[in-house]
Amino acid sequence: MATLPVEKMRDLERRFGEIEARMSEGPAADVYVKLASEYSELQPVVLKIRDYEKSLAERTDLEAMLNDKTVDREMRDLADMELPGVRERIDTLETEIQILLLPKDAADEKSAILEIRAGTGGSEAALFAGDLFRMYERFASVNGWKVEILSSSDGEAGGYKEVIATITGKGVFSKLKFESGVHRVQRVPATEAGGRIHTSAATVAVLPEAEEVDIEVREQDIRIDTMRSSGAGGQHVNTTDSAVRITHIPSGIVVTSSEKSQHQNRAKAMQVLRSRLYDMERQRVDNERSADRKSQVGSGDRSERIRTYNFPQGRITDHRINLTLYKLDRMMEGEIDEVVDALRSDFQASQLAQLGERM
Repeated sequence: MATLPVEKMRDLERRFGEIEARMSEGPAADVYVKLASEYSELQPVVLKIRDYEKSLAERTDLEAMLNDKTVDREMRDLADMELPGVRERIDTLETEIQILLLPKDAADEKSAILEIRAGTGGSEAALFAGDLFRMYERFASVNGWKVEILSSSDGEAGGYKEVIATITGKGVFSKLKFESGVHRVQRVPATEAGGRIHTSAATVAVLPEAEEVDIEVREQDIRIDTMRSSGAGGQHVNTTDSAVRITHIPSGIVVTSSEKSQHQNRAKAMQVLRSRLYDMERQRVDNERSADRKSQVGSGDRSERIRTYNFPQGRITDHRINLTLYKLDRMMEGEIDEVVDALRSDFQASQLAQLGERM
């Protein structure tokens, strides 16, 4: 049975009531927007708390009825039938409230930068990198998110040697943050005449998109180089110098962008640089905070092999949570909710376990 922080729950209910009252007074537009944002954030947990309190009162009434010998037998039998269901509902609500009260990742509501790079496996790895990118594109489309490629390097036989894109929308990072790591594929390449299964890999990194307020990049810490963009031939051959490479001197991070507009290139490269620096700082803080323990799902180790896609068997396995599903074709079409939800649930379970250890 979960132990809930009763005082914290009362404070949340009290604050929720205050916000409701202030919103009904018709405050100025900017104040109303802030209040509405806090209201929508508190509403899910407060409604659960109210349901929980109602269920506790119902359990008390049923137990009292069951123990009251002045109540007729038929009513006591009815109470005896209803009590197990109410107790079960209370247990469920306690767990749900605990999850809603877990510390929030400040980056969860942010958009994300998605980086996919072909690993071992040559042309087949680049093709797989392209397949992964299309999988995330389709998942983004279903969720109503916008995908924009910032930079890409095509594979010789198709796919990508590297592709970097923004995925813009509410809560993108919270859903995709556990996708970072090495994704391995086992399948027969189209170029394989003998029908032998090859193993290739691609690396995925999902970074929270950082705003200027999240991370400061000082002018004296960066070096900006402009280069001639390699065009596709024809009208693009004589294009002006437009490719931009930004080097962040303290960290050694190098970012390039090679669209036609030099102004856009600088903006896009700075966008990726800020996100990488923000992610690096998050990793540093997280490592300090959890030096004595490492969450299996939430470690963010980009060199860790996290998932295998076995095409001959139509099987996908996430090695961190030992989850195997035989619906690879549907997942490659962007239907990855089942894996995403399982990873988030496993991470929440580990957070609850750690919370229990500290109590």
